[in-house]
Amino acid sequence: MPLGYDGPETLMVAPSTAPFLVRVSADPRAAAGPPTWPFTLPFVRGLALELRSAVTFFVGENGSGKSTLIEAIAAACGMPVAGGGTNELPDAYAPEGRSALGAALRPAFRARPLDRYFFRAEFQAHLASLLDLRREDPDFGGDPYRRYGGQSLHERSHGEAFLAVLIHRMTSGLILMDEPEAALSPQRQLALLARMAEMVAGGETQFVVATHSPILLTYPGADIVSFDVAPLASVRLEDTSHYRITKGVLENPAQYWRHLTGGAASPP
Repeated sequence: MPLGYDGPETLMVAPSTAPFLVRVSADPRAAAGPPTWPFTLPFVRGLALELRSAVTFFVGENGSGKSTLIEAIAAACGMPVAGGGTNELPDAYAPEGRSALGAALRPAFRARPLDRYFFRAEFQAHLASLLDLRREDPDFGGDPYRRYGGQSLHERSHGEAFLAVLIHRMTSGLILMDEPEAALSPQRQLALLARMAEMVAGGETQFVVATHSPILLTYPGADIVSFDVAPLASVRLEDTSHYRITKGVLENPAQYWRHLTGGAASPP
């Protein structure tokens, strides 16, 4: 599998070797079971994904299975599928408690990370509520907000709460993120990239991120894995539909609007 977009030669931010998780494969016996979701996703049968860089992005259309796989990786690596760290299991409070695909995955590690965290954008409100419940629990020792910026996440704006988790809670180790750009402005997405680069430079952090953001995909040296093909394959930034469509709309919005309103042929 070829490496993804390397960026300008002078900006090789992401090391070419993943420090922790290096391979994710599916148990053939589980993948060959009854044809039910998520085992009907095209990439599941024969899955053998090599993680080559300290930063890996999953990219593809809605419904292609990006979030399903990253959720399954979280479960296979001992993290709660609803998001959080290994000592923050909100299964009784969050909408989901297990991953059907996670039980069929076989992760392989170069080394075991000391810390692991799964940032799942759609369930951040539930994590915020869990922390508030801990504040009211007389049996909970310590400050539940200590690793989240010092105050309730519900007391911040949506984007500020996201950044509080991304900046304060995630400090090193194996970090999985599912659509972290969901509540972030373009400027805040750049702040996230800067934080990721800072962490990766220390050599003790690995990111696996499912995203629709062309801004995040610009991370130099990252491996971009496309879910629009089966088997999964690494692609260049410029070859993703996210990049091509965003670039085309910004460069020639009138042409796209003529297409959207039925006034012209499909845009390139």
